[in-house]
Amino acid sequence: MTPFAIAGVQMYVNALQPNVDGMIQRLDILMARFPWTQMVLFSELAPYGPLDRFALPPENEAIEKFQAAAAKHRVWLIPGSMFLKDPQDGRVYNTAIVINPEGEVIRRYAKMFPFRPYETGIAAGTEFCVFDVPDVGRFGLSICYDMWFPETTRQLTSQGVEVLLHPVLTGTTDRDAELAIARATAAQFQCYIFDVNGLGAGGVGKSCVVDPTSMVLHQSAGQEDMFPIEVDLSVVRRQRETGMKGLGQVLKSFRDRSTDFPVYDRASGTDAYLHTLGPLEIPQQGTRAGLHVDVPAQRVPDAPTFKGQEEHPAMSHTPGGFPPEPMPNPTAGTAAGGATPMPPKPGVLTGTKNPSSG
Repeated sequence: MTPFAIAGVQMYVNALQPNVDGMIQRLDILMARFPWTQMVLFSELAPYGPLDRFALPPENEAIEKFQAAAAKHRVWLIPGSMFLKDPQDGRVYNTAIVINPEGEVIRRYAKMFPFRPYETGIAAGTEFCVFDVPDVGRFGLSICYDMWFPETTRQLTSQGVEVLLHPVLTGTTDRDAELAIARATAAQFQCYIFDVNGLGAGGVGKSCVVDPTSMVLHQSAGQEDMFPIEVDLSVVRRQRETGMKGLGQVLKSFRDRSTDFPVYDRASGTDAYLHTLGPLEIPQQGTRAGLHVDVPAQRVPDAPTFKGQEEHPAMSHTPGGFPPEPMPNPTAGTAAGGATPMPPKPGVLTGTKNPSSG
């Protein structure tokens, strides 16, 4: 057994004032209540909210405060993410940091899939984030919309990630879809998922923790929540060897695949259909995008064919190109010898002993 206690913090996020001190205060409360916690994860953009006008340089006072807090409590700390501006090219990245119990920043991860077209002006990262907790296991980090692209989780789990840390900021109507994706991702890639959302300007809550069988270990509601969950990474290792509940061995099946996927080769032309779609832009009022689709015309019969119609030629009409629809029973609607079928007697069930059904 390889137990490890991870806590998510679902908290109210302000958009127009810093939340850093409030985060540290909640961390203090969490560790006072649950001192056995070993790692703490906050939601996406929790420190300064969702507005990129508050972007900071890569080294800033907030990160120093988080480093001191992690060292004080001897915990691994992922304080959500924040907008950081590259001093060389001026581009803004949605960046999460990983701080170890010594207070050292050991990893930085820039969100690979900003929520375009809504998150305009945010650059996309290109580097994956994988780190090891000594004597425990391998962890990976993705941010919100990244999980909608299974290739990101495929890359992480192919590198051995056993727990996926997933800070999100979702305040929109697709939160339930995200929860379904979190469960599916856990089963597909046989890993734990810690999916932490915020409140207020930080989201609608409903944070969740999912185990490698897709079972929800915890789901928050719409209020502030601190939820430490002790996971067992030996469950991940066992399942990857023997399959989920002794069934699908998904990672090994992918490893032993008999084909590669040409859609990932941008020069292959396999993705030609994607280039027929319109530009990635926010829909406007009255948009008709996607509704003008040319469908080949198909002639529809003037009148439906129904049972018994063959006995009334004047009513029979089969337009050219449309053969009569075959009946599921070759003897249906006919009687032996071509005789006109007699109506059933009252009280007698048809289709029991008589092979001819009416």
